[in-house]
Amino acid sequence: MINDTIADMLTRIRNANLAKHQIVQVNATKMVKNILTVLREEGFIYEFEEIGEDLKTYIIISLKYKGKNKQPIITELKRISKPGLRVYSNHKKLPKVLGGIGIAVISTSQGIMTDRRARKFGLGGEILCYIW
Repeated sequence: MINDTIADMLTRIRNANLAKHQIVQVNATKMVKNILTVLREEGFIYEFEEIGEDLKTYIIISLKYKGKNKQPIITELKRISKPGLRVYSNHKKLPKVLGGIGIAVISTSQGIMTDRRARKFGLGGEILCYIW
């Protein structure tokens, strides 16, 4: 039983990047799908596909690399808000990851989005993770 599905997904992506795997499999939840949609829109992953097996569903993620020696696009993933310690921010105090190079994934009342989009719409929320 996995309590923190977001941390599990980030760890699996981090490990697959280090091993230079092309695809990685994670457990499917609505939150994970929404975060992966943001990652795809921002260009950190190619694509993801949901695979269903009776009661258990999985998501297959295609990772992105650059160059012939396969440098990962995602250099770092960091979980911020954890089940034991939630981290919230209003729209004025949303963090800029590496001066705007990376993204912060925010859970707002309008759904999961990047810190830039949340600032644009004037929304605050729970800071889920940083990716750069």
